[in-house]
Amino acid sequence: MTSAEIRQSFFDFFKEKQHTIVPSASLLPQSPGLLFTNAGMNPFVPYFLGVEKAPFDPPRAADTQKCIRAGGKHNDLEDVGYDTYHHTMFEMLGNWSFGDYFKKEAIEWSWELVVERWGLPADRLYATVYAPDKAKGDPGEFDQEAWDLWAELFRSKGLDPRVHIVDGNVKDNFWMMGETGPCGPCSELHVDLTPNGDSHGQFVNGDSDECIEIWNLVFIQYNAEADGSFRDLPAKHIDTGMGFERACSIIQNTKGFTDFSVKPSNYATDVFTPIFRKLEELSGKKYANVYPAPGADRSAFDDEMKTAIAFRVIADHLRTLSFSIADGILPGNNGRNYVLRRILRRAVRYGRQLGFSGEKTFFGALAGALVEQMGDVFPELKAREAAVRVTLEREEASFNETLDRGLKRFEDGLSEVKDHTLSGEVAFELYDTFGFPVDLTELLCAERSLGVNMQRFEELMEQQRDRARAAQKSTVVRALDISTNAVTEFIGFDADEVDALVLEVHPQDDSLFVITDQTTFYAEMGGQAGDTGILVIGALAHDVSAVQQIGSARAHAIPADAVVKAGDTVKLRVDHRRRRPIEANHTATHLLHWALHEVVSSDATQQGSAVDEDRLRFDFNSGPLTPGQIEEMEELVNEKINADEPVSWKEVPHAEVKERSDVMQFFGDKYGEKVRVVQIGGEPGTLTGYAMELCGGTHVRNTRAVGIFKIKSEGAIASGVRRIEAVTGERTWQFLRELLVSIEEEAVTMRDKLAAANAKLNSLGEEPVDVGDLPRIIYEALVQQRDVRKINEVIKRSRSKLEELKEAVINAEKRFKKLQASSAAKQADAALALLIEKGESIVTAVESDGSLLQELLNGLKKNQFAEAAFLVVDDGEKLHLGCYAGEAALGRGLKAGDLLRELAAIAGGKGGGKPDMARGAAPDRDKLEELEAAARLKLGVS
Repeated sequence: MTSAEIRQSFFDFFKEKQHTIVPSASLLPQSPGLLFTNAGMNPFVPYFLGVEKAPFDPPRAADTQKCIRAGGKHNDLEDVGYDTYHHTMFEMLGNWSFGDYFKKEAIEWSWELVVERWGLPADRLYATVYAPDKAKGDPGEFDQEAWDLWAELFRSKGLDPRVHIVDGNVKDNFWMMGETGPCGPCSELHVDLTPNGDSHGQFVNGDSDECIEIWNLVFIQYNAEADGSFRDLPAKHIDTGMGFERACSIIQNTKGFTDFSVKPSNYATDVFTPIFRKLEELSGKKYANVYPAPGADRSAFDDEMKTAIAFRVIADHLRTLSFSIADGILPGNNGRNYVLRRILRRAVRYGRQLGFSGEKTFFGALAGALVEQMGDVFPELKAREAAVRVTLEREEASFNETLDRGLKRFEDGLSEVKDHTLSGEVAFELYDTFGFPVDLTELLCAERSLGVNMQRFEELMEQQRDRARAAQKSTVVRALDISTNAVTEFIGFDADEVDALVLEVHPQDDSLFVITDQTTFYAEMGGQAGDTGILVIGALAHDVSAVQQIGSARAHAIPADAVVKAGDTVKLRVDHRRRRPIEANHTATHLLHWALHEVVSSDATQQGSAVDEDRLRFDFNSGPLTPGQIEEMEELVNEKINADEPVSWKEVPHAEVKERSDVMQFFGDKYGEKVRVVQIGGEPGTLTGYAMELCGGTHVRNTRAVGIFKIKSEGAIASGVRRIEAVTGERTWQFLRELLVSIEEEAVTMRDKLAAANAKLNSLGEEPVDVGDLPRIIYEALVQQRDVRKINEVIKRSRSKLEELKEAVINAEKRFKKLQASSAAKQADAALALLIEKGESIVTAVESDGSLLQELLNGLKKNQFAEAAFLVVDDGEKLHLGCYAGEAALGRGLKAGDLLRELAAIAGGKGGGKPDMARGAAPDRDKLEELEAAARLKLGVS
């Protein structure tokens, strides 16, 4: 069977067993404690916890789940490529029961699929069951029920269950979601892969590739309590996970379980071979299915082994990165994004093993092979193929800029190795300067049988973090010790004030937190700033300085001396003068997102946003935008603002819109059964607008209320991530006024500089440079017109003229310096005549330029002047000093550098250089005569 057929046969089997086949969830997990979705059960946690009801009838499901284990608690990164079965990204086939069937069906169906349907020999199977060590306080009881079920199945094939059922400890056979919560024993299926199948279970749970676990059946039947006890769950669940790649390996590498003479490998399957073929085509090298012995010395690998490992690492890492990027997780500098960047940089380095240089990227070219192979099962790969390719190519090119220099620094650092350990300082420099993830440095060291001083590396990393923390201005948000079951209804979408009932009051250090039954105040979330305003009770009004969401309640922070108690009726009034610009900026953000897709690409996905009363900020993944793209987006947004389009919102079941490509929603976001769709344009309430997005924030009712939109800046904030900052309404006019004034002020400065440069040219009898004047910008009149297109034209013309002025200044100064250098050369010839022909040793030039000094020193060297000379050029502002010591002077022990340092100090200056030539400068021009006298004395000149 092909891998596609194996996957489909799994789905077909469980569909027969009345399971709903569900698509894989995103690799971006719902749980904030996870870097990536790392197990098949992650998307189903709410059903296990009872927070949500499983939406399947009957409550059973089956799927293949994309998983990544790289970074954090579960990390297989270091094993990838060196053995037959570890990966950073893999598929987990699973079948699930949410309070429906339990152990009997789960065990019997697993046997039916593997033994009866697929035909795996039963005598090569071993099942593990949970056996707690009571002396160590292990939870639960021996899983007799599972043992009995497995025993019956093994006996049916004439096998001894005492041989084929192995006891497992709490580490291997008891699954827990966390310190508390649903948990239970598990039972695993292991396959004996020895040539004769006669291991008698001795390798089970022994971390050996001669006996591989392929399926884990978890029986969720307890809840771990905070006091350490375990209680029975009222509803018991089944959670299983089969390693898809391992199943393919065993089926395909044994010719359908008929030949176990060759050790099965996940990489010797059609899961990986299409990628290998493309990589062979690109590299010109051949892949060999060879593996090192466990614990082998990596420094002793031959070229064939190194090449094979590189193929496997690159193929594995390609899958991890492509699936992640397709799910909207991009390489970056922090958290899960940095894990991806580390993985990509490891792959790029392994590419060097296959002969890929930094001149041409190779990684993105592999993406097409993966999409062709997996795109039907995972359609997000097809939909985002272009984004995957561009991101891989951009990241690879970025790292290539420093990789060669970093590798050279690593080689140089080997000279500092002590006790077979690379210093933490070198490892940190490679990380900090050359972008080497420390595990890449460890890999390079392992290939040379070296270690890394990780303790010192971590010390240096912590010092860097301390410096960053010290330099960072941040707001400290204190965790609130408030527990409440109160529920606050938000009615601020349509109102600015409301009469509300006080439910609870919680005194804090410097304020009171007042929780009410309803509110018009928006709490900061989804990138939108929270509201401020007043809380009125009786005749007193108290400022509401902040709003905080606490569970389902919303607390309003008012002064600590206010008198408010539960049961009071208060009026809550939002500061609408602040709220309206926030709403305008939020609606403009939606318009900008729409325009980005129209002008740049639908693959340019949002990576974050922030809106307050002063501006909006929008982060997205893309390459740099051109000035033309920025201008086109700006015009599109302003066209929609001027079109007087309605802005409306509607709450609908998420199921109605989650498959609609015209409703923007974000990978990994957790949406409830009901969602709020904000639409711009179209008939209100019909979901027919051109810009539609799932959003919980507040908005204007009509695009014209945004006023006017202007992009202030666009630039990179991380590799592959850009940021646009923009303004709307009155902030736009304020920005434009300031921009036009700054252009005019800079033009005045440049005119003054040009005048100064022309004066210098006049002093040499040269014609001045003239580019005409910059017309005065009547910015007040322009702003009053409130026509952005006209203002943009004025800004472009003004900036163009300003650039012309700058260029004129540069050219004028270049001309002057060239003429000055020519003049200095003539002066130098005359001065050198005094030194060389008349035997003088002191030269002083007044009102000349510092360039004369270098001409004099060069002339002395060119003429092989044998004696010592002291040179002073006075430019009217400071003294330029030079010392020269020829062969005869050096023979007498005179050194130019020492001499200059001593003499420069007389006039408050500094300098230095080599024994034969030195330069310096001094500010005290009144000391010129004293300086000459001291020089004559030092040089022995009367």
